[in-house]
Amino acid sequence: MSKLKTRKSAQKRYKRTGTGQFLRRHAFKGHLLCKKSKTQKRKLSQTICVSTSDSKPIKLMLPY
Repeated sequence: MSKLKTRKSAQKRYKRTGTGQFLRRHAFKGHLLCKKSKTQKRKLSQTICVSTSDSKPIKLMLPY
């Protein structure tokens, strides 16, 4: 049986922690940053854990 392929786009966006959760970056940090406050930009630059309902399809995209 052939091996499962990793989705390269998901591999670049998500990182698996030691406990099996996935880390992701916030959206809305790419452009149009002049109108956003310093506090908002600082909070958007932090990484957060993916919710449990969203982590199931990510596990299928990242089998290894």
